Amino acid sequence: MAVNSVTNNSNVVLQPKGSGQQMGQSDFLRLMTAQLSQQDPFNPVDNQAMVAQMAQFSSLAGITETNTTLQQISDQLKAQTALLQDIKAATPAPATDTTADTNSTQ
Repeated sequence: MAVNSVTNNSNVVLQPKGSGQQMGQSDFLRLMTAQLSQQDPFNPVDNQAMVAQMAQFSSLAGITETNTTLQQISDQLKAQTALLQDIKAATPAPATDTTADTNSTQ
């Protein structure tokens, strides 16, 4: 009995995590819509799987919004810190009188 070799002629390119583009909300919605339009009407997607996907999408949207808000807060804090440093650099230091301290201790 002869066994034929199995070859994979597809050109699949795997990219390391963190390289390339990341999927956004519109990509997720496009994939979910394609999944719903291509599913077998006699064997639809399990309701639990659909709810899990929607929960992941909602969670992703919340995390994205939180990251945006935290970035804005970080930018504001950096600007305020720079402003305070500029004010401190422009304000002359008060002169210290060391003779007053020595006379009061006697």
